[in-house]
Amino acid sequence: MRTTFLPFSKPSINEPEIEAVAEVMRSGWITTGPKAAEFEEAFCKYCNAEGAVALSSATGGMHLLLAAMGIGPGDEVITPSMTWVSTVNLIKLAGATPVFTDIDRDTLMVSSESIEPLITERTRLIVPVHFAGAAADMESLRKVASAKNILLVEDAAHAAGAEYYGEKIGHCGTAIFSFHPIKNMTCGEGGMFCSGDPDLVERVRRLKFHGLGVDAYDRAMQGRAPQAEVLEPGFKYNLTDLAAALGLGQLGRLDNFIEKRSRLARRYQELLDDVDEILPLAVPSYPMRHAWHLFVIRLDTERAGMDRDTFMAELKKRNIGTGIHFKAVHTQKYYRETLRLPEGALPATEWNSERICSLPLFPGMAVEDVDSVVAAIKEVLA
Repeated sequence: MRTTFLPFSKPSINEPEIEAVAEVMRSGWITTGPKAAEFEEAFCKYCNAEGAVALSSATGGMHLLLAAMGIGPGDEVITPSMTWVSTVNLIKLAGATPVFTDIDRDTLMVSSESIEPLITERTRLIVPVHFAGAAADMESLRKVASAKNILLVEDAAHAAGAEYYGEKIGHCGTAIFSFHPIKNMTCGEGGMFCSGDPDLVERVRRLKFHGLGVDAYDRAMQGRAPQAEVLEPGFKYNLTDLAAALGLGQLGRLDNFIEKRSRLARRYQELLDDVDEILPLAVPSYPMRHAWHLFVIRLDTERAGMDRDTFMAELKKRNIGTGIHFKAVHTQKYYRETLRLPEGALPATEWNSERICSLPLFPGMAVEDVDSVVAAIKEVLA
């Protein structure tokens, strides 16, 4: 058994990144400034995106999008229930109605076939999720959204560095990324809104900082003009230069992070192939580059003779950390009591929600760490 605890995730921050943050602190300009602007440009270049706005979180990006589109009472937003609850919280807080689509049982992602029957004249937005680092099948989803003239916004919180048919997620359409500490790259906290719609980018940029007609940092002014006026009520979701400095360093190492994660994921797949009680997520068959944000398994509770929570508790006793991504939103207490979806309404989502478990996966792990995780799994199941 391991003698030290292995967390399910841990950020990889090196000395040059620490020094870059320290340099920003020494500069005297620590809030949104030249580093945030540089980070936006670098992320656009990396993804081949047309426009980007650096934000304090992906949640902020979704909030700003809903506000920019004027989504509110009477509107519907289609999204999976197998996602982090922030998206659905914001839909509810806007006064709109979340409409849940079921997922593929083995990739945990939505399809055009699952979404199309849910579209009504009230549908304003479709939000598919790129899950665990895999890319959703965007071609078919875009066709459905385009035919109905509905905006498609990619929840790319798991997908920094992922590719679909050779193109980075974020290179076209509209996508929102997360840089939370457990993600493939981090700013501590942060997010990025990318879009090929320049008007939408400009609106989000304005709303992120109180509705001012200029950004918090203007290149020509080397700051913000003190005469800047509020053009509409806005919020405060700007990313600081402190966070952007870390993000720039992380972005430069993102491809290397993904290579390391991929090697670890392959090792998991090899070692778990003959463990009948464990069902790793399927990798989609269409051309894509998996970013391996998470390594997700499902526990066959019938074969294992235990539930998922007991399985996780036993792994913790053996110094193995795990996570749940995710408990389905419609099964959370608030949504269970307010939406009152009948049991079995989303069968694939509910089946996975009860069995899902994320195993340790981060660039600082060694192959031997994967071996110790699988050894602990086999011991628990035995």
